[in-house]
Order: sequence, then C-alpha cells, then structure tokens
Amino acid sequence: MDKFKTVLSIAANKQTNLGFVALLTAGGEQIFSGAVFRCPCNDWNFFYGMVFLLVPALALLVLGYILSKNTWKLFTGLCIRKSKLSELCSLKPIIGVTIMFLQITTTAVVAPLSWIAVALLDGYYFECAFTGVTLSVYKDHLCGSTMSQSTCQEELYKFPCPGKSTVPDKDDVLATLRAESQIMGWLVIASIIVSYLILTCVTRCKSPISYLQVTFWRAYAQEENDMLESYIAKHAKELAERNLKSFFQQMPPAPITSPSNQDWQKISRFYRFNPNDPYYSIMHQKVYPILNKPLDSSLCEQQGFLSIEDLDVRVAVRALDEDDDTAGGRLSAVSFS
Repeated sequence: MDKFKTVLSIAANKQTNLGFVALLTAGGEQIFSGAVFRCPCNDWNFFYGMVFLLVPALALLVLGYILSKNTWKLFTGLCIRKSKLSELCSLKPIIGVTIMFLQITTTAVVAPLSWIAVALLDGYYFECAFTGVTLSVYKDHLCGSTMSQSTCQEELYKFPCPGKSTVPDKDDVLATLRAESQIMGWLVIASIIVSYLILTCVTRCKSPISYLQVTFWRAYAQEENDMLESYIAKHAKELAERNLKSFFQQMPPAPITSPSNQDWQKISRFYRFNPNDPYYSIMHQKVYPILNKPLDSSLCEQQGFLSIEDLDVRVAVRALDEDDDTAGGRLSAVSFS
C-alpha cells in the first residue's frame, strides 16, 4: 500500500509532465499485458479483449481527473456557494469554466490515449477481440473462401491461443490482425501529436505576451505553487504545535496570524493572465494591495521603519536647512525598507 501511495504521489506531482505520464503508462501496459491478460479463446474473445483495451483507459482518465488539483479547485464548494452558482448562469463564467475544464481534460487524456496507443501497437488485445467478431464481412476478410462461416468462427476463437487451432493459415490471419492493430496505434499517436501541435500553435498565436514572458510566467507559477504547498504545511505545523502546547501546558495560546476564509476563497480562484495588469497569479493579485497599503504608524514605530509613502518629503527638506547635528539626529531615527 505504501508503494501504491508513492506511485500516486509521483503521478500527481508529475501530471503536467506529459512525457513522464506517457512513459509510465506504457510501462504499466507492458507489465499488465504480460502478467494479467489471457485470451479465453471462445465466444468471450471480443468482450474480453475490448475490456482490456478500453476499461483501463477509462480508469486512467478518471484517475487523471482525480489527481488533478485544478479539478478540485474548480469544483470545491461549487454546490453550496450561491454567489458562484449565480455567476455561472451568465455566459462569460460558463466559457471560463469550459476552457478550464478542457485544459484539465487535455492533461487527463494523456494516460488513457497512451494506454490505447501502446496496446494497439502490441496487438494482443486487438487480436483477441477481433477473433471473436461475429460479422460475416469480417470473417470473410480473415478466412476468405476456404472455410465455411461456422468453421471459420470456431477456428477464429482459437487463433490467439497457441496449439489450440490446426488451421495452417492461422499465422497469416494473426499477422493481418496485428498489422491492422499497429496501423491504428500509429494513427492514434499521430493524431495526438498533430492535435497537440495545432492546440499549441493556436494558443501561442493568440498569446498577448512574448515567448520569454510566457516562459517566465510558467516558471513563476510553478515556483509559487511549490512554495505555497511548503508554506501551508509549515503554517499548519506551527498552528498545531501552538494548540497542543497550549493544551498540555494549560496556558493561553500565543498569537498566530492566519488568512481569513475570504482570503482562502480569493487565492483559490483561477487566474487568467492579463498583460494590462502587473500580476502573474491570483496570489500576486491578492498581495499587491497589501504591498501598496500605507503602514500603520504605531506598527512602523514598533518595527523601526517607515515606508517611503509615509515620509513627508517637505519635512525632510526643512530638516536639511537646519543645523546639521539636529537634522542628522532626526533623520537617523528613520529607516527605509
């Protein structure tokens, strides 16, 4: 169980690394097909093969949504916050939510599409599934006119299992099935690459900022996200230690400042970069007014500094005209940060 949790943790942290997800999925499919898959070689062939081909892909898609932090950022509290529900009734928020959901989906579909592509390139699931197809046209395509329909179907069931069929053309039929499977696999891979290229080109073409600024924005967002997680863990630990210390020592708790519920709500929103604003994230937008807010005078005296905005320049100019010693004494009490 610990190893499974470790794998899920790695997958969650590396989910945005599409190459890592695809490689991990491909390796899992190879192990899965060799250790678990056994074609029944009867009338269950089609159902059994399609289940192994598609159901793991569906499970990976659902797992991709579950492991995505943006999924829970989008849906957490959606059903109980009337203000958010009323906002979603208008067209603009619906478009924004749809775009965000599509972005989550583009990341979540990497693993299932990788599974399907690798499984088709191997051909085992496809061979098992399509030797169980009961369509006369497909049976004619595989068996030709050398067998009757009933004999062809009975023998097709046995083709994936070595030693069960005595038909001399069995290897040719399996080679045809494997060739068709591999062609479909390469078409899936090509469609993924072309779709990714088109999506990237359209996104970059409509980008209001330069390539280097996009690179900086992504680097900043990644660093902020990583540091936010460490700050949350650190603050939670400090608060827990404060509460436990207060309980066991039976003393008043030391003051610890924590963000309000409104602050948590604000930084949990999605942020769309606007080149007209000097912000790179919703956190940046949240703290920017704090950075430009005038500091309280009593707090400044306690901390031993004053902000430049609070300094009256005219008083400083008058002080320079006075006696040097007096002016120096006055100005030495002012520290700039």
